Amino acid sequence: MAMSEQESVTRERAASPLDDALVRVGDRWTLLVVQALLAGPRRFNELLEEIPGIAPNILSQRLKRLERDAILVSRPYIERPPRAAYELTAEGMELAGALRLLAHWGSRHAVPGEAPRHKACGTPVEARWYCPTCDQLLDDEPEMGTQFV
Repeated sequence: MAMSEQESVTRERAASPLDDALVRVGDRWTLLVVQALLAGPRRFNELLEEIPGIAPNILSQRLKRLERDAILVSRPYIERPPRAAYELTAEGMELAGALRLLAHWGSRHAVPGEAPRHKACGTPVEARWYCPTCDQLLDDEPEMGTQFV
């Protein structure tokens, strides 16, 4: 499926890796579709049930766009009428970490006291940037040398 002219222009104007990511998955429904598919393949009607409030036409549009962007694949299970199950690709599964961070942020700011907690001691967990090459935790400070490439 070809990218629309507007989407193509938007992609060309992406000013940063974050901007590019937001162009691809930055709307409300897209991330909820990805979240529903993290548990495994789902059929269209299963996704409609798992994502409250999404209209069938919106779900269809998001699935087509995510497939075009190689974030998911559709696997036909019936030819007539055509029916498919949807499954995240490896690239789509990489969004799990970002969704965990967003859900963590949301739980800390929308519902105080419901942040994810460490089962062993009950302390709220924190996300940190880590460099595996240097075996070092990085601070949020720009001078620490964190760079998006």
